[in-house]
Amino acid sequence: MAPNDSAETTGEATSTVVGRRKAARYIVPVAVAGVAAATIGLVPALASSGDPDLPKISAQELIERIAASDEEQLSGTFKISTDLGLPLDGLAGSLVPGGEGGDKDGGAAAPQDKLMELTSGTHTLRVAADGPERQKLSVLGDASEYSVIHNQGEVWAYDSESDEVYHAEAPEGRDGGHAEKAPKAPEGAPATPKDFAEQALAAAGDTTSVTVDGTAQVAGRDAYQLLIKPKQSGSTIGSVRIAVDAENGVPLKFTLSAASGGKAVVDAGFTKVDFSKPAASTFAFTPPKGAKVTEADELETGEDERGAAQKALPGQLAELDGLAGEGGFNVIGEGWTSIAEIKSPGGKGLPEAGSGDMPAEAQGFLDALGDKVTGKFGSGTVFKTRLVNALLTDDGSVYVGAVTKDALVRAADAAAK
Repeated sequence: MAPNDSAETTGEATSTVVGRRKAARYIVPVAVAGVAAATIGLVPALASSGDPDLPKISAQELIERIAASDEEQLSGTFKISTDLGLPLDGLAGSLVPGGEGGDKDGGAAAPQDKLMELTSGTHTLRVAADGPERQKLSVLGDASEYSVIHNQGEVWAYDSESDEVYHAEAPEGRDGGHAEKAPKAPEGAPATPKDFAEQALAAAGDTTSVTVDGTAQVAGRDAYQLLIKPKQSGSTIGSVRIAVDAENGVPLKFTLSAASGGKAVVDAGFTKVDFSKPAASTFAFTPPKGAKVTEADELETGEDERGAAQKALPGQLAELDGLAGEGGFNVIGEGWTSIAEIKSPGGKGLPEAGSGDMPAEAQGFLDALGDKVTGKFGSGTVFKTRLVNALLTDDGSVYVGAVTKDALVRAADAAAK
């Protein structure tokens, strides 16, 4: 294995390639998780068959290679797994519309719901791309498959388990309006190793150490390993490791590790990948006979109750984003230890035990999830995962970030002065 250049890059160096991303200072610690953005201990197919001997490369050169990568044609299989350490197995999936135990009245094939299921558990996916006009993503189940196909302005999604189809049309052409109707993962929810890598690199700055940490083989391809680590203490993120194809700069594997150690929080990597042009038939789709077809226009016009809720969601998110300009949303700190402070309009926190405002069973459930804390701010409850923690004070303020419990308490104390 060649001894790679491990010199740290600075915020100035990395910003020339991945800078100027909106609100990266506080979005990235959450988005990197896919959390929310947010996947497995990789299977033997991803195991290294010996570290390849590659020419030296600096971290800056490797970042530039990722940014310059222009591969638009590929096909392959990758695995993605998330382990946020939630106390109840499958809790995240059950809270996602259309997920386990979720509401599927609007159509089981709706991409917005299906793609959100990738934010929890372990999944095997097949992906194919032939430029900006043709892409296909398939989520493979034990005895089923869910696929989203974009082919020249026409979008299909098919759930073989429920035999339901989602269909949307948009004018043809690169700039013909695909973005308006084409299905996509919710904002900040990465779907491929490259998506994860781009969001991680958006965090690189003065608070970040970026080095080249050896080489590896992923899916039979020689790769450099880019290691990203917070310089600050108090972050729940230990490191981000990105395996970058030595030939074309495409990220092949992404691993997010928690500062507390243990299994990776997010692990996503190709098991097979081919950068040749996929066959045109890959992107062809005709609804199976007898399948239920839901048109996007039905959801948009409110003919479907679930569609109405989906249509309303962007407005709700916009209102939350607007709080920043109204004094209701504030960012404390910077980089990996940034914390979002949200003031509740009503000034109310969780109902107190014994108040009668919440059933005893629900109160017990919340108590099991959270830790009671006190400070200059008063008192509140910290709800924890392995990556993202949140403090809800009794007066209704919320502090959330990829930081430790102590960091949240310090932020609330500082805000109380």
